[in-house]
Amino acid sequence: MILRNLLTASVTLALLAIFAESSIAQSVVSDQWAATDALGRKVRDYPEAGEKKKDKFIAMFYWTWHQGASDPTYPVKNITDIVRKYPEAMKDYNHPAWGDRKPGSFYWEQPLLGYYKTTDPWVLRKHAEMLADAGVDAVFFDCTNGSLTWQESYEALMKTWDQAQKDGVNVPKIAFMLPFAPVPNALVSLRQLYQDVYKPNRYPNLWFNWKGKPCIMGYPDSLTNSAEDKEIAQYFTFRPGQPDYVDGPRRNDQWGWLENYPQHGYIKDPGGKFEQVTVGVSQNACPATKGHCSAFNLPGSFGRSFSQRNGFDPRIDGYLYGWNFQEQWDRAFEIDPELVFITGWNEFVAGQWLPVHRWTGDPFSFVDEFDWDRSRDIEPNKGWGDKGDVYYLQLIDNVRKFKGMAVPDMVSAPKTIKIGKADGWAGVLPDFRHYQGNTMHRDHPGSSDQYYKNATGRNDITAARVARDTKNLYFYAETAGTLTPATDRNWMILFIDTDRNKATGWNGYDYLINRLSPTGKKVIVEKNIGGRWEWEEIGRSAFAVNRNKLEIEISRILLNLSDNEVDIEFKWNDNMQENGNIMDFYVNGDTAPGGRFNFVYNSSINK
Repeated sequence: MILRNLLTASVTLALLAIFAESSIAQSVVSDQWAATDALGRKVRDYPEAGEKKKDKFIAMFYWTWHQGASDPTYPVKNITDIVRKYPEAMKDYNHPAWGDRKPGSFYWEQPLLGYYKTTDPWVLRKHAEMLADAGVDAVFFDCTNGSLTWQESYEALMKTWDQAQKDGVNVPKIAFMLPFAPVPNALVSLRQLYQDVYKPNRYPNLWFNWKGKPCIMGYPDSLTNSAEDKEIAQYFTFRPGQPDYVDGPRRNDQWGWLENYPQHGYIKDPGGKFEQVTVGVSQNACPATKGHCSAFNLPGSFGRSFSQRNGFDPRIDGYLYGWNFQEQWDRAFEIDPELVFITGWNEFVAGQWLPVHRWTGDPFSFVDEFDWDRSRDIEPNKGWGDKGDVYYLQLIDNVRKFKGMAVPDMVSAPKTIKIGKADGWAGVLPDFRHYQGNTMHRDHPGSSDQYYKNATGRNDITAARVARDTKNLYFYAETAGTLTPATDRNWMILFIDTDRNKATGWNGYDYLINRLSPTGKKVIVEKNIGGRWEWEEIGRSAFAVNRNKLEIEISRILLNLSDNEVDIEFKWNDNMQENGNIMDFYVNGDTAPGGRFNFVYNSSINK
């Protein structure tokens, strides 16, 4: 009887733990966040996007090949930097700027998170949150070259994303894309993945299932009649990859990965609905090759600034506006498939190939990536400064249009909070939630001679609320652990956009609390000056800390909010490092919500 009771208690505790994890995951709803990019483009909200649609999925091409041994004697090679300093190098394969390792691999630009490896848990956790916040349902790993599956990276990713899921992140599910033909190398990869991941049932919570089975972009054609191969044939939903940018599907079970506009629909059901369509940021194709795959550094390549309908944007920064990407999205909306496959997230690296390698660039070819215009990564980069995330925000805007959005949470009635005990917030809505467990520190080698450390993670912000009465606004933040001392540098800064207009304030933020350390029992409230990172003190307000809970009371008069209704955006940040650099929100300390996202508190949403 005692043993039975113990077992029953254990099962109950396990079920409660599972329920708690599920509740956390469901409570973080990025659909309800607002964002405006550096070009002033506002990400659509619920009235524009409408309600969530049934059976709409987003898949993202993801590269796990950033792994292998580092080399402290060999510097990272960045094409953009090289061409800027040595323009003549584009005419000379043997120019010293390219280095002495041939054919060599080169970055078109530095990722915002550095020249990382996809074995770095700190980077992988950032990716999990960013992709989840964008509404990406699945990532497909690039295993299209030989029999390489980049096992070291997918092992690190599965471990990191499994924990992220437990921490409340709705992580994308994973799948693999194998070579574009039923070649022997593809069969080697298929068998290896089946034996290593799928047959032993490792991380099934992370698998992307399609039509009732784990999905794999690969060809079943080369499977034999062996017992193992028969198992494999029945185990997966196969979607063989069609490699060409022009021809469209050549068989009725294929999926595409990248095409020129207007893209084809793939796999039409009896009712005329398509299963899949591709959307690309740009295409390494050009008129000289009749739109087929070619080197990106060939004249006329279909870069970011290009659209088939309108040609090239002639502005020097035309690559920022996403004409190619948007044209492809517009086509996807016309086809309206179940799944949109996007290329891509984080390739970044290109080989430098001579004509003998069959590519037609003169005197050499950068095939898959080349420069700021002729590249196809959505992951934010460092080279574009505060515009490094424009494609990420454009992705989010279009995903919301394609999938619809969650209904905004109701806002509760006015309530006066007596701060100091953190016990008056019961019934205050919305309950804004954010991810726990994301203040891990970084200590990991990067590519070539790079090594990265980041110990800025400090207070792990997990929840926020706002209350109001006729005199004040009340702000609440909660962290996973006990808050550090308020005297810490850049401690729990509250950013407030009172007019929801990016054109006013610093990146839209009109007021800032805690840029300067609190004095006594008062926080310092500052107003922005001229849109720059310049602030002036306009008053002081009461605050209180109770272990892991922070409360702030701010007069409506200080925030210039005289109307009864309140419609604001806000965010919390702890321990930013580069004051005045909005991209720091993606990198250092903890930010809730992440990046350019803001929580929205609109008191008119009360029904």
